[in-house]
Amino acid sequence: MGSSSWENWQLKAKEHLMEPFYILTINLLNLLLPLSFLLLARISCAQYLLTVISYPAEPLLSSSILFSLFLNTNPALLYILVSTVSIATLIHSLTGKLTILSESPGKSYQPRLYTAWILLCTLQVCVGLGIEGSIAAGVDGAGFGIEKSLISRVIFFLGLHETMLLWFRTVVKPVVDDACFGVGVSMREERWVDRVAIAISLGGLWWWRLRDEVESLVVVPEARKEMLMSVGVADFVGWWLYYLTVTTGMVRVVKASLWLAMIFLCTRVRMNNAGDSCEDDNDDDDKV
Repeated sequence: MGSSSWENWQLKAKEHLMEPFYILTINLLNLLLPLSFLLLARISCAQYLLTVISYPAEPLLSSSILFSLFLNTNPALLYILVSTVSIATLIHSLTGKLTILSESPGKSYQPRLYTAWILLCTLQVCVGLGIEGSIAAGVDGAGFGIEKSLISRVIFFLGLHETMLLWFRTVVKPVVDDACFGVGVSMREERWVDRVAIAISLGGLWWWRLRDEVESLVVVPEARKEMLMSVGVADFVGWWLYYLTVTTGMVRVVKASLWLAMIFLCTRVRMNNAGDSCEDDNDDDDKV
Protein backbone atom coordinates (compact mmCIF):
# COMPACT_ATOMS: atom_id res chain seq x y z
CA MET A 1 0.00 0.00 0.00
CA GLY A 2 2.78 2.40 0.92
CA SER A 3 4.76 1.83 -2.29
CA SER A 4 1.69 2.19 -4.51
CA SER A 5 0.61 5.43 -2.82
CA TRP A 6 4.15 6.77 -3.16
CA GLU A 7 4.14 5.93 -6.89
CA ASN A 8 0.76 7.60 -7.34
CA TRP A 9 2.04 10.70 -5.57
CA GLN A 10 5.10 10.76 -7.85
CA LEU A 11 2.93 10.47 -10.95
CA LYS A 12 0.67 13.32 -9.79
CA ALA A 13 3.67 15.51 -8.94
CA LYS A 14 5.18 14.80 -12.37
CA GLU A 15 1.92 15.73 -14.07
CA HIS A 16 1.68 19.01 -12.14
CA LEU A 17 5.28 19.88 -12.96
CA MET A 18 4.82 18.99 -16.64
CA GLU A 19 1.60 20.97 -17.07
CA PRO A 20 3.19 24.49 -17.27
CA PHE A 21 5.90 23.21 -19.62
CA TYR A 22 3.26 21.51 -21.78
CA ILE A 23 1.13 24.65 -22.11
CA LEU A 24 4.16 26.87 -22.78
CA THR A 25 5.47 24.52 -25.48
CA ILE A 26 2.08 24.32 -27.17
CA ASN A 27 1.70 28.11 -27.22
CA LEU A 28 5.17 28.71 -28.64
CA LEU A 29 4.65 26.17 -31.41
CA ASN A 30 1.13 27.47 -32.13
CA LEU A 31 2.52 30.94 -32.73
CA LEU A 32 4.47 29.61 -35.73
CA LEU A 33 1.32 29.86 -37.84
CA PRO A 34 0.48 33.55 -37.21
CA LEU A 35 4.20 34.34 -37.39
CA SER A 36 4.24 32.77 -40.84
CA PHE A 37 1.54 35.27 -41.92
CA LEU A 38 3.69 38.04 -40.46
CA LEU A 39 6.73 36.78 -42.37
CA LEU A 40 4.80 36.54 -45.66
CA ALA A 41 3.60 40.12 -45.19
CA ARG A 42 7.16 41.32 -44.62
CA ILE A 43 8.44 39.42 -47.66
CA SER A 44 5.73 40.97 -49.82
CA CYS A 45 6.55 44.43 -48.49
CA ALA A 46 10.28 43.98 -49.01
CA GLN A 47 9.85 42.77 -52.59
CA TYR A 48 7.63 45.78 -53.32
CA LEU A 49 10.19 48.21 -51.87
CA LEU A 50 13.00 46.61 -53.88
CA THR A 51 10.94 47.00 -57.04
CA VAL A 52 9.81 50.58 -56.50
CA ILE A 53 12.78 52.06 -54.62
CA SER A 54 16.16 50.68 -55.52
CA TYR A 55 17.91 53.01 -53.09
CA PRO A 56 18.24 53.09 -50.10
CA ALA A 57 16.10 49.99 -49.60
CA GLU A 58 18.31 47.61 -51.56
CA PRO A 59 21.50 48.00 -49.48
CA LEU A 60 19.48 47.74 -46.29
CA LEU A 61 17.71 44.54 -47.32
CA SER A 62 20.79 42.94 -48.85
CA SER A 63 22.71 43.51 -45.61
CA SER A 64 20.87 40.55 -44.07
CA ILE A 65 22.08 37.28 -45.59
CA LEU A 66 19.14 35.30 -44.22
CA PHE A 67 16.45 37.62 -45.52
CA SER A 68 18.24 38.10 -48.83
CA LEU A 69 18.21 34.31 -49.20
CA PHE A 70 14.45 34.27 -48.61
CA LEU A 71 13.84 37.01 -51.16
CA ASN A 72 16.03 35.46 -53.84
CA THR A 73 14.71 31.92 -53.45
CA ASN A 74 11.03 33.01 -53.46
CA PRO A 75 9.82 31.14 -50.34
CA ALA A 76 7.44 28.81 -52.17
CA LEU A 77 7.70 26.21 -49.41
CA LEU A 78 6.33 28.62 -46.82
CA TYR A 79 3.47 29.60 -49.12
CA ILE A 80 2.62 25.94 -49.73
CA LEU A 81 2.60 25.06 -46.01
CA VAL A 82 0.43 28.02 -45.00
CA SER A 83 -1.91 27.49 -47.96
CA THR A 84 -2.35 23.81 -47.08
CA VAL A 85 -3.32 24.59 -43.48
CA SER A 86 -5.62 27.44 -44.54
CA ILE A 87 -7.44 25.32 -47.15
CA ALA A 88 -7.82 22.46 -44.67
CA THR A 89 -9.29 24.88 -42.13
CA LEU A 90 -11.85 26.20 -44.59
CA ILE A 91 -12.86 22.66 -45.59
CA HIS A 92 -13.18 21.69 -41.93
CA SER A 93 -15.26 24.80 -41.22
CA LEU A 94 -17.65 24.06 -44.09
CA THR A 95 -17.99 20.29 -43.68
CA GLY A 96 -16.93 19.64 -40.10
CA LYS A 97 -14.72 16.78 -41.31
CA LEU A 98 -11.05 16.49 -42.15
CA THR A 99 -9.76 13.16 -43.38
CA ILE A 100 -6.25 14.26 -44.38
CA LEU A 101 -5.09 14.87 -40.83
CA SER A 102 -7.05 12.92 -38.23
CA GLU A 103 -7.01 13.79 -34.55
CA SER A 104 -7.80 10.30 -33.28
CA PRO A 105 -5.11 7.62 -33.32
CA GLY A 106 -5.67 4.53 -35.41
CA LYS A 107 -3.93 2.22 -37.84
CA SER A 108 -2.72 5.16 -39.94
CA TYR A 109 -1.75 7.27 -36.94
CA GLN A 110 2.01 6.69 -37.30
CA PRO A 111 2.32 8.17 -40.83
CA ARG A 112 0.17 11.14 -39.79
CA LEU A 113 2.36 11.68 -36.74
CA TYR A 114 5.49 11.64 -38.88
CA THR A 115 3.82 14.07 -41.28
CA ALA A 116 3.00 16.38 -38.36
CA TRP A 117 6.64 16.24 -37.22
CA ILE A 118 7.86 17.14 -40.73
CA LEU A 119 5.37 19.99 -41.11
CA LEU A 120 6.19 21.44 -37.71
CA CYS A 121 9.97 21.25 -38.11
CA THR A 122 9.87 22.68 -41.63
CA LEU A 123 7.67 25.60 -40.64
CA GLN A 124 9.79 26.26 -37.56
CA VAL A 125 12.97 26.51 -39.66
CA CYS A 126 11.34 28.72 -42.30
CA VAL A 127 9.71 31.09 -39.82
CA GLY A 128 12.73 31.23 -37.51
CA LEU A 129 15.20 32.11 -40.27
CA GLY A 130 12.78 34.47 -41.99
CA ILE A 131 11.77 36.46 -38.92
CA GLU A 132 15.37 36.71 -37.75
CA GLY A 133 16.42 37.91 -41.19
CA SER A 134 13.60 40.47 -41.42
CA ILE A 135 14.54 41.89 -38.02
CA ALA A 136 18.19 42.15 -39.07
CA ALA A 137 17.17 43.86 -42.32
CA GLY A 138 14.79 46.22 -40.55
CA VAL A 139 11.78 45.24 -42.67
CA ASP A 140 8.44 46.47 -41.35
CA GLY A 141 5.19 45.81 -43.17
CA ALA A 142 3.27 48.58 -41.39
CA GLY A 143 4.71 51.48 -43.36
CA PHE A 144 1.97 51.92 -45.97
CA GLY A 145 -0.45 53.82 -43.75
CA ILE A 146 -3.47 52.01 -45.24
CA GLU A 147 -5.81 50.22 -42.84
CA LYS A 148 -8.73 47.93 -43.45
CA SER A 149 -12.06 48.44 -41.72
CA LEU A 150 -12.60 47.20 -38.19
CA ILE A 151 -15.08 44.56 -39.37
CA SER A 152 -12.55 43.19 -41.86
CA ARG A 153 -9.90 43.01 -39.15
CA VAL A 154 -12.21 41.24 -36.72
CA ILE A 155 -13.30 38.67 -39.32
CA PHE A 156 -9.68 38.03 -40.31
CA PHE A 157 -8.76 37.58 -36.65
CA LEU A 158 -11.57 35.04 -36.21
CA GLY A 159 -10.45 33.17 -39.31
CA LEU A 160 -6.84 33.16 -38.15
CA HIS A 161 -7.93 31.88 -34.74
CA GLU A 162 -9.88 29.07 -36.41
CA THR A 163 -6.83 28.21 -38.52
CA MET A 164 -4.65 28.26 -35.43
CA LEU A 165 -7.00 25.84 -33.65
CA LEU A 166 -6.81 23.34 -36.49
CA TRP A 167 -3.01 23.73 -36.58
CA PHE A 168 -2.99 22.99 -32.85
CA ARG A 169 -5.24 19.93 -33.04
CA THR A 170 -3.74 18.25 -36.10
CA VAL A 171 -0.04 19.17 -35.93
CA VAL A 172 1.13 20.75 -32.68
CA LYS A 173 -0.78 18.64 -30.16
CA PRO A 174 0.14 15.21 -31.63
CA VAL A 175 3.81 16.22 -31.80
CA VAL A 176 3.92 17.57 -28.23
CA ASP A 177 1.99 14.56 -26.92
CA ASP A 178 4.43 12.25 -28.67
CA ALA A 179 7.41 14.14 -27.23
CA CYS A 180 6.01 14.29 -23.69
CA PHE A 181 4.07 11.04 -23.29
CA GLY A 182 5.24 8.77 -26.11
CA VAL A 183 3.39 7.13 -28.96
CA GLY A 184 1.95 4.26 -26.97
CA VAL A 185 0.37 6.52 -24.36
CA SER A 186 -3.19 7.72 -24.83
CA MET A 187 -3.54 11.23 -26.19
CA ARG A 188 -4.07 14.02 -23.70
CA GLU A 189 -7.56 15.44 -23.99
CA GLU A 190 -7.98 19.03 -25.11
CA ARG A 191 -9.11 21.31 -22.27
CA TRP A 192 -10.48 24.81 -22.03
CA VAL A 193 -7.16 25.96 -20.53
CA ASP A 194 -5.45 25.15 -23.84
CA ARG A 195 -8.03 27.11 -25.82
CA VAL A 196 -7.78 30.13 -23.52
CA ALA A 197 -3.98 30.07 -23.72
CA ILE A 198 -4.13 29.90 -27.53
CA ALA A 199 -6.56 32.83 -27.70
CA ILE A 200 -4.43 34.93 -25.32
CA SER A 201 -1.19 34.25 -27.20
CA LEU A 202 -2.78 35.06 -30.56
CA GLY A 203 -4.40 38.20 -29.14
CA GLY A 204 -1.06 39.39 -27.78
CA LEU A 205 0.75 38.86 -31.09
CA TRP A 206 -2.15 40.46 -32.96
CA TRP A 207 -2.10 43.58 -30.80
CA TRP A 208 1.69 43.84 -30.83
CA ARG A 209 2.54 43.38 -34.52
CA LEU A 210 0.21 41.32 -36.64
CA ARG A 211 -2.77 43.69 -36.92
CA ASP A 212 -0.63 46.42 -38.51
CA GLU A 213 1.60 44.33 -40.77
CA VAL A 214 -0.55 41.47 -42.06
CA GLU A 215 -2.58 43.84 -44.24
CA SER A 216 0.48 44.23 -46.48
CA LEU A 217 -0.64 40.95 -48.06
CA VAL A 218 -3.58 42.88 -49.54
CA VAL A 219 -2.15 46.40 -49.82
CA VAL A 220 0.94 45.45 -51.86
CA PRO A 221 -0.92 43.76 -54.77
CA GLU A 222 -3.38 46.65 -54.87
CA ALA A 223 -0.51 49.17 -54.92
CA ARG A 224 1.19 47.26 -57.73
CA LYS A 225 -2.05 47.25 -59.71
CA GLU A 226 -2.56 51.00 -59.24
CA MET A 227 1.00 51.67 -60.42
CA LEU A 228 0.44 49.45 -63.49
CA MET A 229 3.07 47.02 -62.29
CA SER A 230 2.91 43.27 -62.79
CA VAL A 231 1.53 41.34 -59.82
CA GLY A 232 3.75 38.35 -59.10
CA VAL A 233 2.65 34.89 -58.09
CA ALA A 234 3.85 35.43 -54.51
CA ASP A 235 1.83 38.65 -54.20
CA PHE A 236 -1.27 36.95 -55.58
CA VAL A 237 -0.90 33.98 -53.22
CA GLY A 238 -0.49 36.34 -50.27
CA TRP A 239 -3.61 38.28 -51.31
CA TRP A 240 -5.47 34.97 -51.74
CA LEU A 241 -4.34 33.71 -48.31
CA TYR A 242 -5.64 36.86 -46.64
CA TYR A 243 -9.11 36.58 -48.15
CA LEU A 244 -9.15 32.82 -47.65
CA THR A 245 -8.67 33.46 -43.93
CA VAL A 246 -11.37 36.13 -44.07
CA THR A 247 -13.70 33.59 -45.68
CA THR A 248 -12.99 31.15 -42.85
CA GLY A 249 -13.83 33.89 -40.36
CA MET A 250 -17.09 34.65 -42.18
CA VAL A 251 -18.05 30.97 -42.07
CA ARG A 252 -17.43 30.99 -38.33
CA VAL A 253 -19.58 34.12 -37.89
CA VAL A 254 -22.43 32.60 -39.93
CA LYS A 255 -22.29 29.34 -37.98
CA ALA A 256 -22.29 31.23 -34.67
CA SER A 257 -25.26 33.33 -35.84
CA LEU A 258 -27.20 30.23 -36.86
CA TRP A 259 -26.39 28.60 -33.52
CA LEU A 260 -27.68 31.63 -31.62
CA ALA A 261 -30.78 31.76 -33.81
CA MET A 262 -31.52 28.08 -33.10
CA ILE A 263 -31.13 28.65 -29.37
CA PHE A 264 -33.49 31.64 -29.58
CA LEU A 265 -36.08 29.66 -31.56
CA CYS A 266 -35.88 26.68 -29.20
CA THR A 267 -36.32 28.99 -26.22
CA ARG A 268 -39.35 30.65 -27.82
CA VAL A 269 -40.90 27.26 -28.65
CA ARG A 270 -40.40 26.02 -25.09
CA MET A 271 -41.93 29.21 -23.70
CA ASN A 272 -44.93 28.91 -26.03
CA ASN A 273 -45.41 25.25 -25.14
CA ALA A 274 -45.19 26.08 -21.45
CA GLY A 275 -47.74 28.86 -21.90
CA ASP A 276 -50.12 26.57 -23.81
CA SER A 277 -49.82 23.87 -21.16
CA CYS A 278 -50.61 26.41 -18.42
CA GLU A 279 -53.69 27.60 -20.35
CA ASP A 280 -54.90 24.01 -20.76
CA ASP A 281 -54.51 23.41 -17.04
CA ASN A 282 -56.50 26.55 -16.28
CA ASP A 283 -59.26 25.48 -18.67
CA ASP A 284 -59.46 22.09 -17.01
CA ASP A 285 -59.72 23.73 -13.58
CA ASP A 286 -62.55 25.98 -14.80
CA LYS A 287 -64.50 22.98 -16.14
CA VAL A 288 -64.13 21.22 -12.82
